[in-house]
Amino acid sequence: MFGFGNEYEGLAFWLPLVWAGLLALAVAMYVVIDGFDLGVGILFTAARPGNWRDRMMLSVAPIWDGNETWLVLGGGGLFAVFSVAYAILLPALYLPIILMLIALIFRGVAFEFRFKAERSQVVWDNAFHYGSLTATFAQGMVLGAFVQGFQTEGRGFAGGTFDWLTPFSVMTGIGLVCGYGLLGATWCVMKTSGELEIWSRIKAKQFLIGTVISMAIVSAWVPFLGLHIQWRWFSWPNVLFVAPVPLLTAFVCWRIWKAIEDGREVAPFLLSIALFLLGFLGLAISLFPYIVPPKLTIWQAANATSALQFALVGYSVVMPLTLAYTAYAYWVFRGKIEENPNAASYH
Repeated sequence: MFGFGNEYEGLAFWLPLVWAGLLALAVAMYVVIDGFDLGVGILFTAARPGNWRDRMMLSVAPIWDGNETWLVLGGGGLFAVFSVAYAILLPALYLPIILMLIALIFRGVAFEFRFKAERSQVVWDNAFHYGSLTATFAQGMVLGAFVQGFQTEGRGFAGGTFDWLTPFSVMTGIGLVCGYGLLGATWCVMKTSGELEIWSRIKAKQFLIGTVISMAIVSAWVPFLGLHIQWRWFSWPNVLFVAPVPLLTAFVCWRIWKAIEDGREVAPFLLSIALFLLGFLGLAISLFPYIVPPKLTIWQAANATSALQFALVGYSVVMPLTLAYTAYAYWVFRGKIEENPNAASYH
């Protein structure tokens, strides 16, 4: 389907491919599990002050910092095995990445201060909301810039400081805000009850509509960003392989709406995760095997085979432990938040 040459054989071929899969898994895990966390923050100031906001924050307070472990795994893995790509991507994306990190710091501090504050609680409510919103939008712009590709010269970034800021990256930023809002709303449907759950269902429908519109616009835009992407989606017989992806996406969107309407509690959240994974699959179809679109493939950017083998030993320990810790944390804090919780229970 993609027509690779035969210059790569053995470990030189398979190790970069394995590492690309591991990094894709780390990024997908981060987007999904920190996505609903950020989505709760996006919804936060629209919720009724007091009990509603307490319950929303308590639903993510025990797990939010563990969610961001996957961001560290992805970034660290990129540096360890695709250092050329790291050296190009970071200078190209310094500003949105710094903006994202500052926003994540603000929302992280808000977790600690909000439960103790009295007169200044509204300040930390806003810090949690705007930190989540800004971090999400910055991530969306990073995604848009990555899909558009980067101007390179040799093995370095040759573009400008604001190359990442384009109408397409702004659109992907808006789309990710809608998508994370959907994850956050369906998470609240699953984790809360009473009037807050009913309100979350309404918000989930609104964000689902926004997500569908954004995905439609971005999906229609992406094939025309570069000839190689257009060829992936519309050439024969590739179209036979990729056609199920938009069809499945439409089906999952319908199932999310139906699950919300039918009063389901867990299904809307799981189906929203499936929607994100389908979007991730569409992105992979569009860009693989490029790690720095549109020129540098995973094989061209990979470090020495010995370095990839050495790093894989560490990852083979760290990644299963992180998966186990994540699964255990979600199991321990399963179930709905009480309607009248003690806010201090976060600590």
